[in-house]
Amino acid sequence: MNQYDVYGIGNALVDTEYEVDDTFLDHAKLPKGIMTLIEEEDRKRITRLLEQEYTQGAVKQSGGGSAANTMVIVSQLGSQAFYSCKVAADSTGDFFVKDLSDAGVDTNLSDDREQGATGQCIAMVTPDAERTMTTCLGITNFLSPRELNPQALKTSSYLYIEGYLVSSSTGFQAAVEAQEIALTSGVPVSLTLSDPAMVENFKSNYDQLLNKGVDLLFCNHDEARLLTGADSVEDCVTALKEICKTFIITCGKDGSVAFDGQDLVTGTGVPAKAVDTTGAGDIFAGAFLHCLCQGLGFSEANQLANKFAAKLVTRFGARLTQEEVEALLK
Repeated sequence: MNQYDVYGIGNALVDTEYEVDDTFLDHAKLPKGIMTLIEEEDRKRITRLLEQEYTQGAVKQSGGGSAANTMVIVSQLGSQAFYSCKVAADSTGDFFVKDLSDAGVDTNLSDDREQGATGQCIAMVTPDAERTMTTCLGITNFLSPRELNPQALKTSSYLYIEGYLVSSSTGFQAAVEAQEIALTSGVPVSLTLSDPAMVENFKSNYDQLLNKGVDLLFCNHDEARLLTGADSVEDCVTALKEICKTFIITCGKDGSVAFDGQDLVTGTGVPAKAVDTTGAGDIFAGAFLHCLCQGLGFSEANQLANKFAAKLVTRFGARLTQEEVEALLK
């Protein structure tokens, strides 16, 4: 019996979320709906703008990082999760470590961490529920194979690779090595494309991972279009069948389309009044993986994942509370 259901690898960030309007995004020169990598000086500038002039609502701080959000929902649903990541020996890092520990996620992190700055993400949500993010990676930009725990990975049911790692040379090395360990140990490899900008700017790195072998791919329609060069969901499905064994294309309120290697399964969108789409794809992937680890098929996984993602977008923040998870399961 495996020790872990899902072994994740990805960025470790602490999220600060603001409610803004489109005017602010124009003023800050930020592309709406996209994750933009920034340096520390830009982070300070945007934070000053938000806190002094343009914030329209509440500010919320929480543990983040795309794959970290996925590991948290995996744990909340009752599966066992391990997360490889990198944070600094600072107060922000302490916050992140405690946050994952409280969620029941095992990690490679210890009290003996390197000096530096833990990564931070600013998420700005406009009234149409679209989220625009700026990420200052800090020390997580130097995630490397040293942060891997090969034994934990070898005893997991799935490896889950965060696509944002393709933007970091050492992070990408860690993803490649984790994939190699999984493939040689018979652990299925799952990958999320994470963001359209990542696919557009780092497609060759994604191609390398996909050519080496990906068993399960998570992407949304925009990411699928950029990866395959196709346009419609139907054409993307045809193209993806030539690229990976199984995959899911999420389509927002229209649900999702999943291919289990033989059949195409459609997941119906769950009606929801969206106020914040941050983390919806992360929650979808975690719920889907949990179902597979518990022996359920793609049809059941697709429906449950849509249900949890729909619940998430009705509230601010990238994670659900344990009480919300349990209520949905009932």
